[in-house]
Amino acid sequence: MRVSDCYNFHDFRRLAKKRLPGPIFNYIDGAADDEVTYRRNTAAFEDCDLLPSVLNGVSDVDMSVTVMGQKLAMPVYCSPTALQRLFHHEGERAVAHAANRFGTMFGVSSLGTISLEEARRISSAPQVYQFYFHKDRGLNRDMMARAKQAGVEVMMLTVDSITGGNRERDQRTGFAIPFRLNLAGMAQFAVKPGWALNYFTHEKFRLPQLESHVVMGSGTMSISRYFTEMLDPAMNWDDVAEMVKEWGGHFCLKGIMTVEDARRAVDIGCTGIVLSNHGGRQLDGSRSGFDQLAEIVEAVGDRIDVMMDGGVQRGTHVLKALSLGAKAVGVGRYYLFPLAAAGRAGVERSLSLMKTEIERGMKLMGCATVDRLSTSNLRFRT
Repeated sequence: MRVSDCYNFHDFRRLAKKRLPGPIFNYIDGAADDEVTYRRNTAAFEDCDLLPSVLNGVSDVDMSVTVMGQKLAMPVYCSPTALQRLFHHEGERAVAHAANRFGTMFGVSSLGTISLEEARRISSAPQVYQFYFHKDRGLNRDMMARAKQAGVEVMMLTVDSITGGNRERDQRTGFAIPFRLNLAGMAQFAVKPGWALNYFTHEKFRLPQLESHVVMGSGTMSISRYFTEMLDPAMNWDDVAEMVKEWGGHFCLKGIMTVEDARRAVDIGCTGIVLSNHGGRQLDGSRSGFDQLAEIVEAVGDRIDVMMDGGVQRGTHVLKALSLGAKAVGVGRYYLFPLAAAGRAGVERSLSLMKTEIERGMKLMGCATVDRLSTSNLRFRT
């Protein structure tokens, strides 16, 4: 199977599974507890039907959107995700090149494997920096200052990860960074020598945003310890309000799920929120972003840019979210499996397929522009 044989999310997932050692595949694919929320994220779209309008003379489609002051050529952006160098040696470089080609937003994580500065050199597309709130307030200020110096347009604070979710697939293999695999996990690496050749013949694994604070190596701080020892579970709205003021630009909270929290985000000066349950990787049994979209847009959609992520696998999923009032839609696994399968070529193919699906869907819906999409285009099953 080649990347050119991949036509949808499931094809890319199968190819990635063939190429990745089990522990790494399951790190991408897995979620918390019984993975109920993970499955619900995609299933939620199935409870909603599109209602097309015909004979509207749609010969050309403009799918561009403006979100948090950033003009995107398509209403889908690449959500920042961690540890991409593990999946393919090109890592975030591949994603930055692909986002630049398709004119859409992408981001680098605090746990990213290239620097903010390098990502900015690769792509002129809008860039976000996804970061976590640390006990060390000086570190938080330093990270924001570095992002501003690098030319990052949007700060994106993840607010649903004050502790790690219970990801049992990782526990079964002993997956951790640095690697501390158990025998079962090591055996799964042994049967995928191609991954090891790729990984060890390229540059050393790094976490440039954190390397001054988290030393990777024997007897030093691991990623799990980073979450438990460096992040501040006491983070509150006053803390975030100070950061929003200090940043002085577009500031987004990722992980908002209630109307009350969305209103608080507006009150402290945020310009965007992402309805997200972290891909089902944190609190299992929580609602999906799509499930919460309508009521949050109704409450605050005229005062803040509302986005969502989680479970998006098709262009029609994007059209449903836009019809409910989302300004843009984030994807994670949708581009991570293609990255693992084929690097930059995989990410570019996945975004090309998504763009084609959205364009086709808008024509079939009778909508030449995104602002023509509305709740009148939808019916929910009861």
